[in-house]
Amino acid sequence: MRFRPNRSGINSLMKNPEVGREVERIAGRIASSAESATGGEFKTDAALGARRWRAAVIGNYQKHNDAEGTRSALLRGMDGA
Repeated sequence: MRFRPNRSGINSLMKNPEVGREVERIAGRIASSAESATGGEFKTDAALGARRWRAAVIGNYQKHNDAEGTRSALLRGMDGA
């Protein structure tokens, strides 16, 4: 027996408003966890794209030249979420 995913069902699910709220919630948890780890300021952005909900955590503007610190804070934030 071969597994065949229901692509139209999956695609419609990825555009569902409930999925969008969950994506935003998880991005918010990552941002707050990263903020608590570094004391910096992290923001989120979420939007429905052409194919699915997407979210980004944009981070740590207080440390302008510390890309590695921001990266490690986001990774710790993802672990914490």
